[in-house]
Amino acid sequence: MNRLITASELKQHINKGAIIFDCRFRLNDPDWGRQAYRQGHIPGAFYLHLNEDLSSPVQAHGGRHPLPQWQTLVHTLNRAGVTPQSSILLYDDARFAYAARAWWLLKQIGLHDVALLDGGFEAWVAMGGALDRREPNPRAGNLKIASITAAIRERTDIIANGDQYLLIDSREPKRYRGEEEPIDPVAGHIPGALNFPWQEVTDDKGFCKPVEQQQARWQTANTSKEIVVYCGSGVTACVNLFSLELAGIPATLYPGSWSDWCSYTDAPIATAE
Repeated sequence: MNRLITASELKQHINKGAIIFDCRFRLNDPDWGRQAYRQGHIPGAFYLHLNEDLSSPVQAHGGRHPLPQWQTLVHTLNRAGVTPQSSILLYDDARFAYAARAWWLLKQIGLHDVALLDGGFEAWVAMGGALDRREPNPRAGNLKIASITAAIRERTDIIANGDQYLLIDSREPKRYRGEEEPIDPVAGHIPGALNFPWQEVTDDKGFCKPVEQQQARWQTANTSKEIVVYCGSGVTACVNLFSLELAGIPATLYPGSWSDWCSYTDAPIATAE
């Protein structure tokens, strides 16, 4: 399976053993995605909740969406029948905002046959794809992990080795410049970070821009340094990580992102560009 799959291709995969996860979510209404799933989802899809399945509980530091406990995530995936050889399809309705988080997490576990639905749930509906309200019965997967070395960099790494990294801020330009901050208590960005808004990865209908455009988008980035991507809480940064993978450029994630960085009273903060 490619990293991207069209709605028509998905229709062919439904009866060929692919495991599908619905990742729809709303930050301002955490139960919305589950309710939307119950009202109608792609047949056979399981639901992954951003806060409950793709994150761990919030602490004083670590950001608004800390990475999940790996063994807990593996247990969740096993209940959907995931094996190391599984073909997995992820979708949302927010231009990959949440499905890309799941994609990145599954990649860290070592799953390689993982794709995003291009155009998301809307593309499936627009094609006339069937919807189902039933939740699939639990299955028995056999994923096992001893340890995981995730492709991450933490706040301490950035402070100690900042000159070795090219920081990419994935948030909207107004948030990057510190002109507004609707979620976190402090506005601004990490000093030295460049702004590559995650919404640029797709068009306004949620379809991924061609690989050539993804490559061109990163031409101004200094790839001689390690690229470390962040956003508000380590979620939409994964859309940029998906773009970088399409472009063939390795990168790491700062999971706590801005919400972790600004939780420290001594954190250096920049505004404007």
